[in-house]
Amino acid sequence: MTPDLIALRHALHRIPEVGLQLPKTQAMILEALDGLPLEITLGETVTSVVAVLRGEVATQGKRPVVLLRADMDALPVEERTGLDYAADTGTMHACGHDLHMAMLVGAAHELCARRDRLAGDVIFMFQPGEEGVDGARYMLEEGLLDVAGSRPDWVYAIHVWAALDPHGTFSTKPGTVMASSDVAKVRVVGRGGHGSTPHAAADPVPALAEITTALNTMVTRRFDVQNPVVVTVGLLQAGTIANVIPEDGRLEATLRTFDTDVRAKLLATIPEVVSGIAAAHGVTGETEIVEQYPVTVNDPAEADAVAAAVTDLFGADRHLRWEKPLAGAEDFSRLLLEAPGCFIGLSACPPELDPATAPFNHSAYARFDDGVLADGARLFTELALRKIGA
Repeated sequence: MTPDLIALRHALHRIPEVGLQLPKTQAMILEALDGLPLEITLGETVTSVVAVLRGEVATQGKRPVVLLRADMDALPVEERTGLDYAADTGTMHACGHDLHMAMLVGAAHELCARRDRLAGDVIFMFQPGEEGVDGARYMLEEGLLDVAGSRPDWVYAIHVWAALDPHGTFSTKPGTVMASSDVAKVRVVGRGGHGSTPHAAADPVPALAEITTALNTMVTRRFDVQNPVVVTVGLLQAGTIANVIPEDGRLEATLRTFDTDVRAKLLATIPEVVSGIAAAHGVTGETEIVEQYPVTVNDPAEADAVAAAVTDLFGADRHLRWEKPLAGAEDFSRLLLEAPGCFIGLSACPPELDPATAPFNHSAYARFDDGVLADGARLFTELALRKIGA
């Protein structure tokens, strides 16, 4: 199937769509699945595709279910790879989701061909909106876990990297593999005035500046250095001109942790810091916490099972056990809260590039090699067969 998977991946790469509404992508996935013995459900509020394959081997009691996920959305990045199938839409599959979809389509074809060996069911989850808009949550709210009649017993996702590891390397890690991700939105409200008479106003700018510094100091003084917390203020705005004290100002910060309890403490601590500093300056501090993705935690037994499958299929040199988690975040974390499973890395770094220096995911120059498509589809297939194969 390799030529077909490459053709599908290139076609998807040319039509990158951002967010929760991906009509062209959805249509292409449906076309790629056409003719297969699948029960297909389309999303109501998002353009998701959920396909259920019913194994033909009879079982008693609850039928075991495996869920395999591919995300579908792209990023608002203007592509600069120079590839002959590069997108010219101002958007780009800069995180490799086009490969994920092609691999899952490949697995769907392979498993459908083996349905007479399946003593259980497979859910193929094609998910929009992974890039910061929580597409998995929408699909869960629409009944994803009940679509097969029995809730999933195992969940798996493969994510490609444009760098980090040598080409073709599968990576796993038991326990925390990716961080949580949240956003703090802070507004400091004072009383505007003339720049020549700050004593007659209530200037929000010094308070905003101190809050920015204090959020970084807070990390080193309120949290254990052995359990990392990352706070990054990415937006800081106040005022319109040099000689006017503004009425208010705002900042936004991304928050990342690797532990559920630490995350809860961080989300509670930030409003305390903001209100305390604002009060000391005679202004008001308002904090809105936007909770995004939980910590992504692999089941240790499933991480071991994936490592064994990779070793058996491709050899021990194709598997790498990570020691540390990534600070990125994933809404597949929501699926791992519902069932044991594993978030699996796969390096698609082009063989001619050095994985230590190659442009990484989300870069306008990120390139992903087609040579991993068949192996990704094969691993998806093998994981399902090991769980529900007769």
